[in-house]
Amino acid sequence: MLTRRTWLAASGSLIAAQIAPGIEAFAQDYPSKPVRVIVPYAAGGATDTLARLLATRIDQELKQSVVIDNRGGGASQVGTQAVATAPPDGYTIGMIDSAFTINPGLFAGRLPYDTRKDFAPVSLIATTPLVFVVHPSVEARSVQELVALAKRTPGMTYALPGLGTPTHLAAEQLRQATGIEVVAVPYRGAGPSIADFIAGQVQMTFATVPSILEHVRAGRARALAMVGQRSPLLPDLPTMAEAGFQVDAGLMFGLVAPAATPAAIVTRLSEAATVSVTTDPLRSRLVELGFVPIGSKPEELRTRIEADIAKWSRIIEAGNIKPN
Repeated sequence: MLTRRTWLAASGSLIAAQIAPGIEAFAQDYPSKPVRVIVPYAAGGATDTLARLLATRIDQELKQSVVIDNRGGGASQVGTQAVATAPPDGYTIGMIDSAFTINPGLFAGRLPYDTRKDFAPVSLIATTPLVFVVHPSVEARSVQELVALAKRTPGMTYALPGLGTPTHLAAEQLRQATGIEVVAVPYRGAGPSIADFIAGQVQMTFATVPSILEHVRAGRARALAMVGQRSPLLPDLPTMAEAGFQVDAGLMFGLVAPAATPAAIVTRLSEAATVSVTTDPLRSRLVELGFVPIGSKPEELRTRIEADIAKWSRIIEAGNIKPN
């Protein structure tokens, strides 16, 4: 006897069997036109630079043009929402950075999209460690000496290039780990903050390798530690962990697609991205700029996203950090 449950199961299998070949054929033909990568910032900056470098190589793997579409605004929310609401056909994907995983804790339910549900992770493209630096006038040559100095002289200053940025959260991690009380001096972006730091207007900051390396080599900044892993550009500089402090607020960069994008297309994009960033000449160029090329399967990026959302949310809550 054919029960209703059996009939529904059989019907579902038949429909799936009919749909699957169509999806498979669509994925085999993909891409048949240019692919658009939305960068949720104006042109310039690390995320845009990485996206443009990736586009010059991944187009060879996809055998189609890859076009960068800058959609800045709302602490990356405008561009990110544009990815979430794009057709899930693989022709609109998005470049993300650490703001993608910081914003759920910073904006606490007020995002115009669901970070976990509205996107299909594609690949973890690269990471960038931060450098903890002090002005040469500061009498500290290690993190331990800096912490001791800050405890003896409350009110030391650090440059804050933006609320809720990885550099801000790195400073907050250090504050929470050590109990030091330092004064944040806010700026509108990394450029102005580093300029004032080099001029001696503030005493310390966290910065990306590309933005601070020249100043370290010229003696205008003293590097105390890497945040995350050691950098081949500063090979003798210890990490925060090696110095005995739990500060791991490096930057991450990845590719995501709209949530309903077919798995076969996500896999195609992931494989193309991985080959692009792990082979020369792009790999070497990224290393020269201070990036750590990775390239990963979608599942690895999903794991990283979940872990980072949990980590940043804890730090933001503990520091009572609120968006302006």
